[in-house]
Amino acid sequence: MNNANGHRKIAIEEHFMAPDFVDYWSKTAINISPAMFGKARDALQDFGEARLANMDRNNIEKAVLSLAGPGVQAEPQTVTAVRMARRCNEFLAEQISKRPERYAGFAHLAMQDPAEAASELERCVTELGFCGAMINGQTNGAYLDDDRFSVFWERASDLQVPVYIHPNNPPDVPYMYHNHPELFGPVWSWTVETGNHALRLLFSGVFDRYPDARLVLGHMGETLPYQLWRFDSRWEISNRGDMTLEMKPSDYFRRNIYATTAGVCSDQPLRCAIDAMGADRVMFSVDYPFEKADDAGSWIENAPLSDEERDLVCYRNAKTLLRL
Repeated sequence: MNNANGHRKIAIEEHFMAPDFVDYWSKTAINISPAMFGKARDALQDFGEARLANMDRNNIEKAVLSLAGPGVQAEPQTVTAVRMARRCNEFLAEQISKRPERYAGFAHLAMQDPAEAASELERCVTELGFCGAMINGQTNGAYLDDDRFSVFWERASDLQVPVYIHPNNPPDVPYMYHNHPELFGPVWSWTVETGNHALRLLFSGVFDRYPDARLVLGHMGETLPYQLWRFDSRWEISNRGDMTLEMKPSDYFRRNIYATTAGVCSDQPLRCAIDAMGADRVMFSVDYPFEKADDAGSWIENAPLSDEERDLVCYRNAKTLLRL
């Protein structure tokens, strides 16, 4: 399996498609060129030769699989969302069981019912062997800083597993994207939406209440590592009402938050994320099949990292965080 010239890797934002979830996925068609949307469906549904060949060429020992969004985050009916999330997790567990040495999984959760989501997370971790959860942004307008999700954060903290927030569309289309559909989606709005979601969690004090909570952000931290100094500086003069934090905003990025390289193969943001957050907070990912494993693998092998940093980013950080 291993390429003798490459570094061993774990990739943790690698997507799949489950039966009966294509309709949810189709809701992102508004964000993608009509000529391109749907091209990745065959790759998403493959758990065999093609996916493994991509992994093998790039020394990816294990891929942590997650449903291509938005999944049940787009389901208006709570009962349906709970049922479908459980179905997705059972399907993924079955696929992992065929190649447990190559695949691991993130739970798909119906955040419409926070207590049920907490219980399903625990079942997925303790019974199915999953290593955390991926949540596709807001759920029917609710973000994870809302008090209703305290039961979920408490359970995730007790289990010591990470929660990966993946981009999704906002509950409405802000006027700032008017007449610029190219900005609404992966070019920009998904970064804005996901970065804002993470900041809601930080500034609402979720990480003070649950200091063991672990948050993962893709796409090199959704641009947030670039702004840490300014978050500290402007927090001091912000209109924050009765909000308080036990630490500086930047401190939470070094204690509670991780970034992955998913979808970004560029030296400068990689160097920024490591320098801002620490070499132990950044993890390799491909964002397969929406990005090419060969591009990501070749890039990380040649990125301006020390041998110690490359081993941490490519392998050891994920192995430690996910207890693989």
